[in-house]
Amino acid sequence: MIFYGHQNIDHTDIDAVTEVLRSDFLTQGHKVAEFEKGLSDYCDVDYVKTVCNATAALHLAYLSIGLQKGDVVWTVPNTFVATASAALYCGAEVDFVDIDPKTYNMSIKCLEEKLSSSKKEGKLPKLVVPVHFAGQSCEMEDIWKLSQKYGFKVIEDASHALGGKYKGSKIGCCKYSNMTVFSFHPVKMITTGEGGAIATNDAQLDKKVALLRSHGITKSRTELIGNMDGDWYYEQQQLGFNYRLTDIQSALGISQLKRLDDFVKKRQMIAERYLNELKSVELPYQHPDSESSWHLFVIKTNHRDKTYRTLKSQGIMTQVHYIPVNRQPLFNREGLPNSDNYYQKCLSLPIYFDLDDDMQSRVISGIL
Repeated sequence: MIFYGHQNIDHTDIDAVTEVLRSDFLTQGHKVAEFEKGLSDYCDVDYVKTVCNATAALHLAYLSIGLQKGDVVWTVPNTFVATASAALYCGAEVDFVDIDPKTYNMSIKCLEEKLSSSKKEGKLPKLVVPVHFAGQSCEMEDIWKLSQKYGFKVIEDASHALGGKYKGSKIGCCKYSNMTVFSFHPVKMITTGEGGAIATNDAQLDKKVALLRSHGITKSRTELIGNMDGDWYYEQQQLGFNYRLTDIQSALGISQLKRLDDFVKKRQMIAERYLNELKSVELPYQHPDSESSWHLFVIKTNHRDKTYRTLKSQGIMTQVHYIPVNRQPLFNREGLPNSDNYYQKCLSLPIYFDLDDDMQSRVISGIL
C-alpha cells in the first residue's frame, strides 16, 4: 500500500519514548518544556506552548486574543473544518475569504476587497486566520499590513507548514502575526501521535495559553489571588481545559524535531520529481517568497475522480484536500468561485519520507 501521507518512526524515536515510559513522569514532567524550547529555537520565536492537538491549539489561540460571542472570524474554505469550528467554540461567527487560484492560499485581492466593503457596513472581523495550505506560506506581510489598517488580529494556521520558510524566515516566527498554530498529526512534518503547538512573541498571550490549557489553574506564587495554605496550594482563576500534551508525546516530538530538516528535504525532492515528470495535469504553483515544507502535493486534473479510482485499484491512496468548509451543512455558504473550481479538480498525491523512487514511479505512471 502506498499512502498519501505517513509517519516515519525509527529506533531513536522508540528509545526516546521508552525512556519516558521507564521514568517517574509520564505527563507534566520536564519533556514538555524541553520540546517547547526546541520548537521555539527552531522557529526563532519567543514562546511556544504545546497542547493535545491542533484543534485545541486553535481554540486556545482564539480565546487568548479575546475572541467571544458577537465577534467575527475570517478564514479560507480550503482548510480542515477545525480552523472554522474552533471559532464557533468561542461563540464567534465565521465568514470566508476566497483563495488565490494559483497558490490556493488566501487571496490578498479578495481579502482587501472584502475588508473595504465590510468597513462600509461596519462588519469588520476581529480575527483573520490565513492557512498555509500544503506547506506554502500565505503572503503574510500583505496580510499583516492590512491588519494594521483595519484593526484585526492575525493567527496563522500553519498545521501544514512546520519547516517551511517565508521571506527567508521560518514559518512560526510570528513576524507578521500575533500567533501561529502547528499540528503534529502523523501525516504532518513531525508527529507526536496527536499534538499541537501555539507560537507567539507576546508574553501575555503565551501566559493566557498556559493557563487555559490546564483547567485555568495556576500554582505560580507571583500570580495567586488568595493566600497560600501550603505548598500544595493552587487556584483555578478562570474556566480552562484539559488540553495538555504528555511527556510521552513530547519525547517523541523532541526526537522527531531532530530530523525535521531531513523530512522536509526529502519531501522537496519528491515534489521536484513530480514537478519535472508530470505533464498531463496542472501542477502546484510556488510563490517566490515561500519555501514550502510540502505537506501535500496537490495537482488539478479534469479526470480527478477517474484518476483517484485508478490509483486506488493499484494500491495507491490519494486524497482530496479539502471539501470547502463553506459547503458543509454547518455553514452552507455560496459565492467562492476560486474555491469551487479548485475543489472540482484537486487531488493530493503521495508525499512522505519513506516514499522511495520505485513507489513514486508507480504513482507517476498511474496519473491520467
